[in-house]
Amino acid sequence: MKPLIAELQWRGMIQDIMPGTKEQLDKEMTTAYIGFDPTADSLHIGSLVQIILLVHLQKAGHKPIALVGGATGMVGDPSGKSEERNLLSEDVLSKNVAGVKVQLEKFLDFDKTKSNAAEMANNYDWFKEISFLDFIRDTGKHITVNYMMAKDSVKKRLEGEAGMSFTEFTYQLVQGYDFYWLYQNKNCKLQMGGSDQWGNIVTGTELIRRKCGGEAFAFTSPLIKKADGGKFGKTEQGNIWLDPEKTKPYEFYQFWLNASDSDTEAWIKIFTFLDEQTINDLIAEQKKDASKRVLQKTLAKEVTIFVHGEAEYNKAIETTEKLFANQTAPAETLSAEDLEGMDGIVKTDFAKEKIDTGIDVVSFLAETNIFPSKGEARKMVQGGGVSINRKKVESIDLKVDSSLLLHNKYMLVQKGKKNYFLVQLT
Repeated sequence: MKPLIAELQWRGMIQDIMPGTKEQLDKEMTTAYIGFDPTADSLHIGSLVQIILLVHLQKAGHKPIALVGGATGMVGDPSGKSEERNLLSEDVLSKNVAGVKVQLEKFLDFDKTKSNAAEMANNYDWFKEISFLDFIRDTGKHITVNYMMAKDSVKKRLEGEAGMSFTEFTYQLVQGYDFYWLYQNKNCKLQMGGSDQWGNIVTGTELIRRKCGGEAFAFTSPLIKKADGGKFGKTEQGNIWLDPEKTKPYEFYQFWLNASDSDTEAWIKIFTFLDEQTINDLIAEQKKDASKRVLQKTLAKEVTIFVHGEAEYNKAIETTEKLFANQTAPAETLSAEDLEGMDGIVKTDFAKEKIDTGIDVVSFLAETNIFPSKGEARKMVQGGGVSINRKKVESIDLKVDSSLLLHNKYMLVQKGKKNYFLVQLT
């Protein structure tokens, strides 16, 4: 295996790196941490890069700490934000912390018999004992306001109309103290994170230097962007979550499968653990015949298995084949078991009596929540973007009645190219 920094560099996973970081990692087993913000009870794929960084770190023989910000979550990180976010209640925050912790424990090796066993940490555990006066006396005096105001995350907010609250202004000090505490109590010498965190991370290394004369290190990974300028990890339905209850494994698989060629070439290096030769061979194969989509299929397979396991990947493949493999075949060829067994497609109930009397297609699409409004449903039907049972809806005058039912109970509705809904009568 390549040394950690060399491995991450060819994968395109390093943006900023503090001098001496590579030498520290080459010299000895190093404890390093990444912080995860508990703004929800599940992480989404925006956090996957950071999870994968910790996995690479551990594979290279170093010790990872995954820190969940139970305290910093109460403050709110201004980095990359144009306005202050709503603060969460303690109950919501503790639920979120618990959910994130369970997810992180799936990816790292916590076997305590190993010298580089992963650890979880929650910064609320040390902040709950510190008073405001203690903090400004023992920590605040080491970092000047000039130093804090020079940070991009602060500058941008101060120049904007919304300004910046004192609460947010102190965030980099609070995060810096995390690094100091872990340095003192866990011999943690390295912090990693997304490139938007560089300013906060460097504040931590500076606090360690000024407060106890220690030397700490840092590097960041680039923020993932889509080639077309769209936001990574967002779809029409919203975030792609790691929690299978929030984003079904089939939808998760489809997100990666539908990536563009240019995105996939970068993402397969970042989001999989395939070696350099294997990836180069796949890229070469894709360039010979892009229609086979070998990069997309490999990426979708590797990431789905990493997050959800092989069984869920196999179910996603099965559903994909039923929906897409033979779209020319009539929907009537799908058995009731096929329809019921399609894991991941959105299932919705509809009252049988409305079908018995017949309902116009626009009302049907809105009332089943396939579209948020009749206006959007009408527009999509008129644009030729809706099919029922694999037959395009040609007119908004279509009446949806019992003649359209599959097995006297179901309708398979397609919205756009990729979004499927199974309507079941109740």
